[in-house]
Amino acid sequence: MKFKLLVLMISYTSLTVAQTNTIGIFNTHADIGNPAVKGDVQYEAGTQSYTLKGGGYNIWFNRDEFQYAYNTLKGDFILTANVKLLNEGKDPHRKIGWMIRAGVQEDAAHMSAVLHGDGLTVLQWRRLRGAYMRDPLDEIFSIKKNAEIIQLERIGKMFIMRTANAGEPLQEVGRTDMIDMPDEVLGGLFVCSHNAGAQETGIAWNVRIEKTVPDTHNGYKDGILGSKLETMNVFDGKRTIIHQDSGRFEAPNWMADGKKILFNQGGSIFTIPIDGGLPEKLNTGVANKNNNDHVISFDGKWLAISSHREGLPGGGSTIYYLPITGGEPKMVTDSTPSYLHGWNPNGKELVYTAQRISSSTAFNIYKKPITGGPEVQLTFDKKGLADGPEFSPDGKFIYYNSTQTGTMQLWRMKPDGSSQEQVTFDEYNNWFPHISPDGKWIAFLSFQPTVAPNDHPFYKRVMLRLMPASGGAPKVIAYLYGGQGTINTPSWSPDSKRIAFVSNSAE
Repeated sequence: MKFKLLVLMISYTSLTVAQTNTIGIFNTHADIGNPAVKGDVQYEAGTQSYTLKGGGYNIWFNRDEFQYAYNTLKGDFILTANVKLLNEGKDPHRKIGWMIRAGVQEDAAHMSAVLHGDGLTVLQWRRLRGAYMRDPLDEIFSIKKNAEIIQLERIGKMFIMRTANAGEPLQEVGRTDMIDMPDEVLGGLFVCSHNAGAQETGIAWNVRIEKTVPDTHNGYKDGILGSKLETMNVFDGKRTIIHQDSGRFEAPNWMADGKKILFNQGGSIFTIPIDGGLPEKLNTGVANKNNNDHVISFDGKWLAISSHREGLPGGGSTIYYLPITGGEPKMVTDSTPSYLHGWNPNGKELVYTAQRISSSTAFNIYKKPITGGPEVQLTFDKKGLADGPEFSPDGKFIYYNSTQTGTMQLWRMKPDGSSQEQVTFDEYNNWFPHISPDGKWIAFLSFQPTVAPNDHPFYKRVMLRLMPASGGAPKVIAYLYGGQGTINTPSWSPDSKRIAFVSNSAE
């Protein structure tokens, strides 16, 4: 009986230690390699940020010493974070970054995306257990200085490091598949002092572990990934996850009172407090197959939605509107498919994209009064796609995205469809321009050039970007795994400081 009690006590103690080591999104944090100066990790729940403290002679030669916060991961994934080393430091090669590791042994094979104290930002690795580290100067790839955003991706046996300074698109620093790494690995953040008698401190924020699917994955047919509802200050780039679900939800709208966010899931519309909590279903009456096209009127009193009807062209996407508090909807468009995107600030008409000739692949932009009357066609592309129309708050322009020049770029026009002019000019495919309530900024979604211009699929590496409404160079404000459903609809906070969006992960 005493033996059984002792076993139970040992088991309980082990469980308590394991629970204590869980921190933020990481299941475990520990010193690897028994450094003389021990490390620690602290998590700030309010900012969802991490402070890492660590010693260690180095991560080099055929053994390592450092502090590590990590999870066990399988398959393909992307690790992304903003990282920074604090204070002056004792050694220019103190380091922080992401590490994918075959095990906890001090000589385990690993792949590391590293920021050093002197600004060197580089991919480093140990090909197999007990081997000497590879010097990046022996390999053919670029070395970046002083990057803030570090990303490390695994695709099968390939490992890819990307970096960026704040506001930049990610650039590939290096890649290799010449490493002995099992399917199940450790993945997480590390810090190392590069001085056996010292401790160094680094911080990490916007920390994301996103489990990915192959690029051939069809988000409509091949399974659904989990969803995270995030809010972000667009001026400092700090992100906060307020809600997660293993299923799919999409397209957040920030409600006019600034206290709740609205989104769609499983054909229904839900609201949730901006600090998180239990979603509450909104009554949308007979419109119970809602998609990710839902927009709140400028005065905050009305909600317009797109909901499907069976047996009609394009899946029967039909536009309705109803009180923001819920109720039976009123139909605006009988012709399908019609995909809602914006209200006129006067509250009297809606703008949307639609396909009206069944033999044509073209989608164009239309507007129509909510009380009835003929729809008015505003763009006349015969082959391409014009989508995402949204009025500026002053009512002077409709912003939209179009493939008119070959790639998907942002455009604007006057409310009668005249004076069409291109707004963005780059290699990315840019979708869904959303104008801040004060009229000063445009937030939008950018797909990589490898995605077809007329497609906005699920589950891709995408960027959220910000540019002045008056024109100018866009800057990146978030790097994420998402796409369709991330930011299809207007998502600015009423004070024009934050946006809401959805990111995805396989778990």
